Amino acid sequence: MKISMHVNGDVRELEVDGQTPLLWVLRDELNMTGTKYGCGKAQCGACTVHLNGNAVRSCVTPVSAVNNSKVNTIEGMDNKTAAAVMKAWEDLDVPQCGFCQSGQIMSAVDLLTKKPNPTDEDIDAGMAGNLCRCATYVRIRQAIKNAAAELEA
Repeated sequence: MKISMHVNGDVRELEVDGQTPLLWVLRDELNMTGTKYGCGKAQCGACTVHLNGNAVRSCVTPVSAVNNSKVNTIEGMDNKTAAAVMKAWEDLDVPQCGFCQSGQIMSAVDLLTKKPNPTDEDIDAGMAGNLCRCATYVRIRQAIKNAAAELEA
């Protein structure tokens, strides 16, 4: 199947099986390895990308569902919200092993785009399904609050 999509602002045309998960197209066909494989069941969040402005799990999203769509990966996050989130992540030294962090950041950017001043409950809901084996949840929550404060200032 011929697929055309905008990935991080660039038009990409590929000939792939339409049932191939977007994750594998990004990693294997486009060499964008920032998006990680974790569980393959949309339960861990490591594979989170933005599809037409919304956070989705790329491991269960067939590439046929993204034809003529806009996909943003961690490699293409260069807006003001993403910059604030990444700065907060660095300031608080959020990552330990780092494996889940691209998915965490993608979900945090999605959350702050939709709710610029999230409550703890908003953060819990917005980050639900993003698992961190190192359990850096307290730092993740604080980083989201710090990014929100920076964006508000």
